[in-house]
Amino acid sequence: MVNSWRISALAERHRALGSKLEDWNGMGTAWTYASDLADHHEAIRTKAGLMDVSGLKKVHYVGPHAESLLDWATTRDIGKLYPGKSVYATMLNEDGKFIDDCIVYRTGPNAFMVVHGAGTGYERLVRSAQGRQVAVLFDDDLHDLSLQGPAAVDFLAEHVHGIRDLPYFHHVQTRLFGRPVTISRTGYTGERGYEIFCKAADAPLIWDTILEKGAPFGIVPCAFTALDWLRVESYLLFFPYDNSEMYPFANEKAGDTLWELGLDFTVSPGKTAFCGAGEHARLAGKERFRIYGVQFDAAKAAQAGDTLWHAGDQVGVVTCAMYSRITKRSLAIARLDVVAAQPGFALEVRGSLATTARAASLPFDDPEKSKRTAIG
Repeated sequence: MVNSWRISALAERHRALGSKLEDWNGMGTAWTYASDLADHHEAIRTKAGLMDVSGLKKVHYVGPHAESLLDWATTRDIGKLYPGKSVYATMLNEDGKFIDDCIVYRTGPNAFMVVHGAGTGYERLVRSAQGRQVAVLFDDDLHDLSLQGPAAVDFLAEHVHGIRDLPYFHHVQTRLFGRPVTISRTGYTGERGYEIFCKAADAPLIWDTILEKGAPFGIVPCAFTALDWLRVESYLLFFPYDNSEMYPFANEKAGDTLWELGLDFTVSPGKTAFCGAGEHARLAGKERFRIYGVQFDAAKAAQAGDTLWHAGDQVGVVTCAMYSRITKRSLAIARLDVVAAQPGFALEVRGSLATTARAASLPFDDPEKSKRTAIG
């Protein structure tokens, strides 16, 4: 565990499962356990898995100016949120380039919680709040346990009244095993899932009880890296691993547009007043690349950094890859030249694999998003 200044209350649980607690976002995180990541992937796709994603940064944004400042800082129409509703949003810099993504939860009339990853969202929120009537509280006591998979709702329904009626991107304050929690119907897997926000002091009991009582449902502890396998199938990006911070352009500052990343849907219809909005609009149609899918003619996974070629020219690079023993497919998210980002475009791979491949539209799994949005 290197350079970690944030501590998970579940650290000893993770060590007992074989994790060395590698650093992510300042927190010692269970990238792997002694068990097989393929088992974790299969559990979440077919039953359910429990992950500690407390390394996500949680920021409370409270005060009379909170709504207007979040409306400026993010691409979404924050005024449409009501208490109990959340939304996935992105943040841009003044150049119209992506700096972070987040989920914004409205918790009260003038109160919000912003949960984000490893980008500079917190710095943006702090700068926006200077001199305004808004308090910014970084909350590391709040832990986030992610219960994902088709059996998650069946398990929770035995312990939380009405959980089946909670719609996608909504949250409720309730009790779980006698402890106060906020349960959000969100996740990072493409499956129907729930994030359980709890106090650090309650996290071990909730973790242990879910695994104990959830065993008959097939619920198992899953390591953080399993998310890479799931996100490839479900087209979920992870800053900075899919971005030009990791794969820079020569002689250009790091930064990608929402058009290039396929995240332009995060701009609420008609919204033009947010940080970077002018440049975002100007850069439409000027994509240097596109995030796109690749399917390999191989029985194992490619590796991040493998290059993609067509007719002797490099046309892309793999950013995240996986092999599914469920579907027997070798898949990846890649940064492809615009001309190559079309279904069936022929590719050759160089690096960890030497094989042929073809471009494929994303997501690979559940393109209609029917699983994560299911009712009842």
